[in-house]
Amino acid sequence: MMPEHQNHVVTTIETIPPETVTASPSLFQRMKKVFNRELLLTLALGQVLSLLICGIGLTSKYLADDYHANTPVFQSFLNYILLFLVYTTTLAVRQGEENLLAILKRRWWKYMILGLIDIEANYLVIKAYQYTTLTSVQLLDCFVIPVVLLLSWFFLLVRYKVLHFVGVGVCLLGMGCMVGADVLVGRQQGLGDHKLLGDLLVLAGATLYGISNVCEEFIVKNLSRVEFLGMMGLFGSFFSGIQLAIMEHKELLKVQWDWQIGLLYIGFSACMFGLYSFMPVVIKRTSATAVNLSLLTADLYSLFCGLFLFQYKFSGLYLLSFIIIILGLVLYSSSSTYVAQDPRVYKQFRNVGNTITDTPTVGPWSLQ
Repeated sequence: MMPEHQNHVVTTIETIPPETVTASPSLFQRMKKVFNRELLLTLALGQVLSLLICGIGLTSKYLADDYHANTPVFQSFLNYILLFLVYTTTLAVRQGEENLLAILKRRWWKYMILGLIDIEANYLVIKAYQYTTLTSVQLLDCFVIPVVLLLSWFFLLVRYKVLHFVGVGVCLLGMGCMVGADVLVGRQQGLGDHKLLGDLLVLAGATLYGISNVCEEFIVKNLSRVEFLGMMGLFGSFFSGIQLAIMEHKELLKVQWDWQIGLLYIGFSACMFGLYSFMPVVIKRTSATAVNLSLLTADLYSLFCGLFLFQYKFSGLYLLSFIIIILGLVLYSSSSTYVAQDPRVYKQFRNVGNTITDTPTVGPWSLQ
């Protein structure tokens, strides 16, 4: 009986249908799963933002170096005026609960604080260039990433996986590689007078940027993009106008106006307006953390342009740093974040792909 039983078992195993055996996925299938359409679109959108920042940097450099027009507050003021004309007026003609007056009645003071934070974040980082070196600004400006991570964790209840932290680390490694290349090729670093003051200004500006970005993510995912931009236009133009009148009116009078300077101001305003208008779209699709990681490549685009426009020296480390940053972005974006289950505060959303409604939620961090 034993031999017959053994033969029966062997025969059964040999006659298993081949389609029931699961084949391991090939390398191409694995790569196709990682580099899906959503991931590629996320990377592309982030690089569009980086290119806009590159345009902002180039026009600012031409204005400051070639035409001695040091007017950062006036440049920001122009952007806020454009936001006011487009988005604030859109809110003004709306009906019902999305009308400008209805929004101001419910949460005007919160948008006023957010507007001040946004204005001073821009001002502090630009001001820091007068006191510290370019390398310090580039390195310390990365402080916005841990700020956004912490604020997202505690206030938006976003939870990250190990792969997300690995991706952030790889991106920062790429940024460090770029700064190292700057030092090796002897790129102009600035005077660096009062370096400690300059470094503190960068850290303060990066912290305010982080707060502004996380608030922006909450608003565009729970309220609306037009409401956020309309309120930034209203309070931004008001407070930056006051700051301009107090701090920069003399500098503005020194500007030798001609058509070239006019074009540079128009170019700067167009890039800045495009950045403010497009960033909420990308943040709604991804997150504030993913956007700030994407923006690390902006300095590299400026460097590549500087090779032709300002005769910067080339280093292979620049290409290596770009590849490392993109690799970090791929690692971060290839896995979804998740939100702690607390329906009072925030609706669950994924890192990529999911559509979020504009219905506001009620909770301790709500803008109601």
